[in-house]
Amino acid sequence: MHRLVIASRNPHKTREFAQILGDRYDVCDLIGSSEIPEVQETGKTFEENAIIKARNASKYLSDLVVADDSGLEVDALQGAPGIFSARYAGSKASDKENTEKLLSEIARAERRANRRSARFRCVLALAEKGGLLQTFEGAAGGTIVRSPRGAAGFGYDPIFVPDGYEQTFAEIQVEEKNRISHRAQAIAQLAEYLAAKLQ
Repeated sequence: MHRLVIASRNPHKTREFAQILGDRYDVCDLIGSSEIPEVQETGKTFEENAIIKARNASKYLSDLVVADDSGLEVDALQGAPGIFSARYAGSKASDKENTEKLLSEIARAERRANRRSARFRCVLALAEKGGLLQTFEGAAGGTIVRSPRGAAGFGYDPIFVPDGYEQTFAEIQVEEKNRISHRAQAIAQLAEYLAAKLQ
């Protein structure tokens, strides 16, 4: 079994990777790795931030490292919160605070244009010993609902209904979300790449 380190201290994200990749990989993360410093996400795109995080963590590890940068782009807000999705309401903001700010901003913007279309975007960067190997991207279009629904998922999942569905990401079954989400699409590409690289 190959070891794959997720350059994250978010257990929700790590669990999602493990569920989607299955038992071919020993998926772990940076929780408990205090020797690996947090890195500033100074990039202007999801791709740049994913690369920064992957390369930084891989300098300290002998394993393959994958970093994820993902977020929500809302059309009525000209693509915001985008790369600032995790800290939209401030650097220490909770999922609830970020969601509340987003819904408030959309309500204001809706007076000008009745648009609630949005997309989740995810870019993965795979690195080894400080060097970038490859990037992978996925996107899932959908609509923002007016109030949170569902208890599963994390982040903005309770307010995002993917195209073709009536339920939010927080209401649909985990297996279904892990088949259609932005992260699932990017991880599928990663898995294909790893299968060829590690065979």
